[in-house]
Amino acid sequence: MEEKLTYNVNIDLANDTKKHIAKELETEEKRVLNKVGAFSSLFDIQFPEYTDPVLVLKTEEPGSKQLLAMQYDRIEGVCFDMINHLINDCIVMGARPLSIQDAIICGKLDSEIIKRCVKAMAQAAKKQECVLTGGETSEQPGVLNDDTYILTSSIAGIVDRQNIIDGSDIEIGDCVLALESSGIHTNGYTLVRQIMAKNEKIMNETIEDRTFIDAVLEPHRCYYLALKDLFPEKIIHGLAHITGGGIKENLNRILPKNMNALIDLSAYRPLLIFKVLKEYGNVEEEEMIRTFNLGVGMTLVTNPKNKEKVIEHMREQGISCYEIGKIVSGNQKVETINSIDWTKQ
Repeated sequence: MEEKLTYNVNIDLANDTKKHIAKELETEEKRVLNKVGAFSSLFDIQFPEYTDPVLVLKTEEPGSKQLLAMQYDRIEGVCFDMINHLINDCIVMGARPLSIQDAIICGKLDSEIIKRCVKAMAQAAKKQECVLTGGETSEQPGVLNDDTYILTSSIAGIVDRQNIIDGSDIEIGDCVLALESSGIHTNGYTLVRQIMAKNEKIMNETIEDRTFIDAVLEPHRCYYLALKDLFPEKIIHGLAHITGGGIKENLNRILPKNMNALIDLSAYRPLLIFKVLKEYGNVEEEEMIRTFNLGVGMTLVTNPKNKEKVIEHMREQGISCYEIGKIVSGNQKVETINSIDWTKQ
């Protein structure tokens, strides 16, 4: 008898899972107009407090950090990574985050993992005054391995046109401030995994009273709550989220065409996790700079007269902020001088 084929996707399990995650998506946000389970989400966009509103849109995923997160059962952490990274990319425009949608793609649906992911993403969004309004869960046997999960998410934010922060206000003589990262954030994990595979002794390292893997998987810091009160003051000329490519491939994205950023590497305060990775991996400084944030999670460009105000404000928000460079004449590049002091605490 000819073998009968089946769909091989567990529709009943998927439906049961969706019923459970619907509870996590319940919100008191009055702008969300319809219930969970609809084909798409409805979001009220009447904003009388905005005179010329502009939507800010972005899609993000947490990269290969997902592999380590699944391996070490840090599912909630990597969901916070993704949402925080996503919101950071939105707010560098001076925007307020509004709504997030997620997608979870897997080889074989594990209901508990999906529930944990959605719950964590909803919590991460709520913590930043945003809301997870829905998403997609897709089981794709034969496309992905059974234990493989791929997370992605998209955001819609809003900003008044006259309040957009896009670097166009940057002037020669402005100072560049570093906002401290919480760790590796979500970039450079392909190199991290190579270092771990090359020298397993690194797993025995203690990073400021934490295990190595705890330090490696520390969630991405979100800067929205710390920065939002500065937006109305219009003292921020530019914000750059330091992600893949490091400071050289991110700060340049907001520079006017006739200006460079001159960064003094000796001003950096590299976090201990980066020192350990550099030592065990025997990684050249230039490669470290191009791969990691090295403790600088975001850069903020402002007039020198506002420097101390910004530094003090960030200190009050619990984030270390310090000067690392200035804006000079040039052609939209990031130049560096001196070297990083890897012994600096």
